[in-house]
Amino acid sequence: METRIGVNIRHKLCGHLFAGRYKALVVEGSGNGYLRTVCDYVHLNPVRAKLIKPEGFLESFAWSSYGEYLKPARQRPPWLRVDRLLGEKGIPKDSAAGRRRFAQVMERQRQAEVRADHRAIRDGWCLGSDEFRQELLLAAGRRAGPSHYGGERQETSEQKAQRIVTEETKRLRWEESDLETRRKGDPQKVILARRLREETTKTLKWIAQRLRMSSWTYVFNLLKGQPRISKPV
Repeated sequence: METRIGVNIRHKLCGHLFAGRYKALVVEGSGNGYLRTVCDYVHLNPVRAKLIKPEGFLESFAWSSYGEYLKPARQRPPWLRVDRLLGEKGIPKDSAAGRRRFAQVMERQRQAEVRADHRAIRDGWCLGSDEFRQELLLAAGRRAGPSHYGGERQETSEQKAQRIVTEETKRLRWEESDLETRRKGDPQKVILARRLREETTKTLKWIAQRLRMSSWTYVFNLLKGQPRISKPV
């Protein structure tokens, strides 16, 4: 497992964490702690797997890049960057003192690892701010394919569906409250429901709840047998 810096989205450095055979996590490297969180997760994997004895040091595990961080630059692989992670740890210089400080910080972090919550890393497809996530979703919406994560495709579909609802309510000069007060079978709601079914992957249940149209079976019966409706201009 390794962390690789490289992708640039709107001038933000990102990293990719590869966990397992098919897992990839896009990580924001904005200096807000996301890169540090993922690097700690990787470097402390042997602790969670109980591959290091309590009295052993983290660098004693041979199959990790962590030990390379503690070596002088001339002894490290040329592709390994340590400055970003040291900086996120508040260590200003890649020096002998800085590396000793890094080791001390990581050993303290190791003590808290048992109580750490890593669900965002294990289960998610992206780790970063809401703005960063939206940038990725916008890009994914333009090029999503079968290789993208289900969670990524789902969030992209959600974003698109919400955009369609916003477009249609603006066209109709409706407020959000109009979806609640207008009758469940309002013809404009039916048009919007039809568009959501044709242009997104959202379920009838989601559409019924979002448009305040009672149950999914009610929406199904409204749409059943009706001709396709062209998008209003």
